[in-house]
Amino acid sequence: MRADRATIERLVKTARGQLDGVLRMVEEDRYCMDIANQLAATEAILHRAKREVMKAHLDGCVCEAFENGNASERSKKLDEILKLLDKCCE
Repeated sequence: MRADRATIERLVKTARGQLDGVLRMVEEDRYCMDIANQLAATEAILHRAKREVMKAHLDGCVCEAFENGNASERSKKLDEILKLLDKCCE
């Protein structure tokens, strides 16, 4: 992974903590909109972590493939990005 490990770890651990909080809220039968807001906040953190990983991949692996790789390697890297984008947009 080319993304800053400490940053990604911090973001994922924060999201995990928020999910633990959401579970407590569900167990306590808290107001549905409060739960939905916390879920949205968790999604935002995970989105930020994913963006950091993808940016590092584009800056590193993909650029490398275009600078040094053959057409097959470039195509493979682009296909990886497109598949991930397809998952994100479903």
